[in-house]
Amino acid sequence: MRNQTVQRISSLAVLTALSVVLGYFVRIPTPTGMLTLLDAGIFFTAFTLGKKEAAIVGGLSGFLIDLISGYPQYMLVSLLAHGLQGYFAGWTGLRRPLGAFLACLSMVVIYLIAGALLYGIGASVAGVWGNIGQTVFGLLVGFTVSKAYEKVAH
Repeated sequence: MRNQTVQRISSLAVLTALSVVLGYFVRIPTPTGMLTLLDAGIFFTAFTLGKKEAAIVGGLSGFLIDLISGYPQYMLVSLLAHGLQGYFAGWTGLRRPLGAFLACLSMVVIYLIAGALLYGIGASVAGVWGNIGQTVFGLLVGFTVSKAYEKVAH
């Protein structure tokens, strides 16, 4: 029992670290923030481990990236946005397509609202297409890598 807990925590720590690296080193600055590959790590975690694990990895990764990137005003927003993104993306079975849609939608809408509160609606709307692109690209990469992982792991 104890070994399983240690193994689970270790897996989440490694996936969080990898997601932070993806999000921090592969980034494109925009007027309203940055575009990253963080979402790929979140979707990979969701598809391989599940909703709770992806919520933890997503929330922590988003929070930490904003902390080290100099966007402290977005730390709590990212914790919520990427945590929900991971949770919804981890839905399984017939709910998976709905979960993937809600994962993308929740991330975009939460950043839209936060951006509007911080910088005004104009700047926030300007960042919507970048956020849509980031989350859809992350979904595609995360799904592809999770399928490749399944073939190698089994």
